[in-house]
Amino acid sequence: MPDSVEFLVVGLGNPGEEYQNTPHNLGFMVIDRLAESNAIRVSRKENTSLVGLGAVRGRSVALAKPQTYMNLSGPAVRGLLERYDLKPDRLIVVYDELDLPWTTLRIRIKGSAAGHNGAKSLIGSLGTNEFTRVRMGIDRIEDLPGNPVKGAQYVLAPFKRAQKQDVEETVGRAADAVEFIIAEGAAQAMTKYNRRAQGLNTEEE
Repeated sequence: MPDSVEFLVVGLGNPGEEYQNTPHNLGFMVIDRLAESNAIRVSRKENTSLVGLGAVRGRSVALAKPQTYMNLSGPAVRGLLERYDLKPDRLIVVYDELDLPWTTLRIRIKGSAAGHNGAKSLIGSLGTNEFTRVRMGIDRIEDLPGNPVKGAQYVLAPFKRAQKQDVEETVGRAADAVEFIIAEGAAQAMTKYNRRAQGLNTEEE
């Protein structure tokens, strides 16, 4: 019988050292931050994922980093939900979002994948789009001179040294948001954190 778990928190990313310090691995960075601040060791190998069990805000959680590539992460997450006998409403997924401005945070409780391949894989595997997402904005296209680099080239390129502080602060804020969701619920978290995404429609679900 697996350990009793109340929430599954999944960070999306790509395995391998070459991806560690890239926008597409912000989800992994948030899991690492949560693990560090809550003394959880994310080292168990389950369902092609690295998993750590522990407590966050007094609730039992499993923190997970799927070791498939991001666009194939759905089956791994579905397997973990089944293993811990959880429904998708107890799933919190953290990932980068190219459609959101740099350093903004956006929490959603349902909705389409919006072109994100990781979210698309999850929705396809889970058969529902109703699960909580913490999306981290990475769009800095306006900073790039001339013809901007789009898509894969950008999300898989290492962060620049000048971005380090922004990255640290955004990862910390996203980890705080996950803890707040666990303690107070996603609806309250949306009210608190989504206001930071200036110029966006705050009524988004």
